[in-house]
Amino acid sequence: MVADSSVNALICAGTAVGLATAAYFAQQVAKIKLGNEGEVNSRTPILAQDRGHLQGGKESDEFHMDIHTISNFIAEGANAFLYQEYRIVSIFIFFFGLLLLFLLGGTTKDWTRAVLTTMAFVSGAVTSIISGFIGMRIAVYTNSRTAISAQAGVPDGRGFEYAFDTSFKGGAVMGFALVSIGLIVLFVLICLFNLYWSAAFGNSIDTPEQTKAMFEAIAGYGLGGSSIALFGRVGGGIYTKAADVGADLAGKVEAGLKEDDPRNPAVIADNVGDNVGDIAGMGADLFGSFAESSCAAMVISSQSPDLYNSWAAMLFPLALTASGIFVCLATTFVATHLMKTKTQKDIEPSLKRQLLVSTVLMTPVIFAICYTFFPSTFDVSDTVKNVHNYHIFFCVTSGLWAGLIIGYTTEYYTSHSYTPVREVAGSCATGAATNIIYGLALGYKSVIIPCFCLAITIYVGLKLAGMYGIAVAALGILSTIAIGLTIDSYGPICDNAGGIAEMSGMPEEVRDVTDALDAAGNTTAAIGKGFAIGSAALVSLALFGAFVTICGLSEHGINILQPFEFCGLLIGAMLPYWFSAMTMKSVGKAALDMVNEVRRQFATAPVDANGNKDFSKFQADYKTCVAISTAASLREMIAPGALVMLTPIIVGFFFGTRALAGVLAGALVSGVQIAISASNTGGAWDNAKKYIESGGIPGERKGGNVHKAAVVGDTVGDPLKDTSGPSLNILIKLMAIISVVFGPSFPSIGNAILEKVIS
Repeated sequence: MVADSSVNALICAGTAVGLATAAYFAQQVAKIKLGNEGEVNSRTPILAQDRGHLQGGKESDEFHMDIHTISNFIAEGANAFLYQEYRIVSIFIFFFGLLLLFLLGGTTKDWTRAVLTTMAFVSGAVTSIISGFIGMRIAVYTNSRTAISAQAGVPDGRGFEYAFDTSFKGGAVMGFALVSIGLIVLFVLICLFNLYWSAAFGNSIDTPEQTKAMFEAIAGYGLGGSSIALFGRVGGGIYTKAADVGADLAGKVEAGLKEDDPRNPAVIADNVGDNVGDIAGMGADLFGSFAESSCAAMVISSQSPDLYNSWAAMLFPLALTASGIFVCLATTFVATHLMKTKTQKDIEPSLKRQLLVSTVLMTPVIFAICYTFFPSTFDVSDTVKNVHNYHIFFCVTSGLWAGLIIGYTTEYYTSHSYTPVREVAGSCATGAATNIIYGLALGYKSVIIPCFCLAITIYVGLKLAGMYGIAVAALGILSTIAIGLTIDSYGPICDNAGGIAEMSGMPEEVRDVTDALDAAGNTTAAIGKGFAIGSAALVSLALFGAFVTICGLSEHGINILQPFEFCGLLIGAMLPYWFSAMTMKSVGKAALDMVNEVRRQFATAPVDANGNKDFSKFQADYKTCVAISTAASLREMIAPGALVMLTPIIVGFFFGTRALAGVLAGALVSGVQIAISASNTGGAWDNAKKYIESGGIPGERKGGNVHKAAVVGDTVGDPLKDTSGPSLNILIKLMAIISVVFGPSFPSIGNAILEKVIS
């Protein structure tokens, strides 16, 4: 067994390396200068050594803005949204924290534990807010510099290399900073709680009850992180898709403008949405997965007679994450130094290589940690005995490799390099209806392999180490989270870079570079969602195990054929549909407001002698559209959030823990299927459109009937892939972590009421 000091040193070293890596990449991105404001020189010859000192803009074309103006608009919009969202979230943290404090304290009569759980909840929420904000800031800072880098490299054929390098480093800042901050805050919290319990119980917490109470209080950290992730994903998703759908329908389809024409009033809101939804929301989501999976593993291991007094074994989740930071750092050198991206064909292989290399390197590291952090043989519980340390290795690596297979499967179904998306693109020849049919079929089919992977992982985990095996399998899929966040953040950065290149009037060759990067980014974003959904399934199941353990349901099992259990199962399976309906309709309502505003502004454009709209003197009002998306998203995120937050509390208190167990199981099984299908369907429609725009179908490009049919599919898929789909993984995680945190208080009320009803 490794010494306690070595465990602490590993965690602190991993944090330091992660933060230093994020700072280094941020400094590399900052070296790229936008030039002097107002400078317009995109038509002058550009040398590679001049990279970083360029400015977009076409001469004699008043419809194009300089990059400083565009960047300022995007930054102001993103800051305005996050300020309003975090103001609402702060109110939520205060009142939900009070609810948590008084419900736990009042029902368990252990007020000290209730206070510490509330402290952990607030810590997790604040950490999630900070993580999302950092990601948004670096994305806004990097997107314009990615466009500049593409322009600088075009003359000598190095546009792909420069732009990829910039966007990748910007994404790495997000990945390493988020993981490092989440890791160190959780470690400090555990140390502080350990100090309290040691002081309160005679410098020792060697009894199972004390260790159990301590780590159940720590679970509040996961609750706080996941709560903010819900608002980030739902609110940010509604924002970005309302703006995107509004810009596409009113600007592209009706007015015939280009994708990112600056005359489209919703175009800035669209670019803002990429940052607040796909960056800040996604970062908060994966931070929540890390926090919850770590807490689930520690809660379950605190029940073990052989693990609860082992500092190394209890902090195994944090040590695994710290080791993953070193592995991810080594992996980034493959993309930035060893195998650079030089052509369009190199983009997707380079990103996929990051997943493969990190997985291969992480595997022996996992073995070393499992061998040194666990006893050679130990009991997880009274029913799970004689677990070997190499059993934990198999559980963790099954999750790690399942994540890789899920990622590659997602890429196959969402990249236009493969048959499925090309079939969807080809179906556009007969109109939008067949495009919709093919896209839905693709999404349903894409669920098969991920579910088999999750099933095998769950079987291995349960067979070898019970519910603890599931918990560490979830840690395995998240062990390379820094790389996952890097390639996921890369996508929205490139998407914004393409918009900036068009709005600033950069040459068509530059937009070809950013479009290719964006298409790969759509795939990596889909891969990131696949990782998030797969990890959410395992995390939710691990939390389910922690819940049944805390509430004493594991001793006799849960019979789903009993009335309350089966009813709970059915209702739980319905909840993802209810939640999806609410979020989809919210996007539709917000998009309707956006379309009407864009139409109103277009109606003010002057008319030429032929009766056609003359946009030469039209000035778009971006701020009004940004305000519409902000107000609509904040308004519409409340109802879905309340559904998720209140369901487990109401069911647990009024119908008991067995009914709640059924609800959690039903939501898990149903939610995973819908989330994977929705995310992949939307991703496929988006890349089918880009495949047509790139000339993939001979004779068809932008503006034709085939392209219009593809745009319709992309518009329909937007809320699926960026709102309802990704939000569902938070639904199943958040319901489970709420059940774990409130679990000790449910039996005192809910089960008593249930017994009276049954009798």
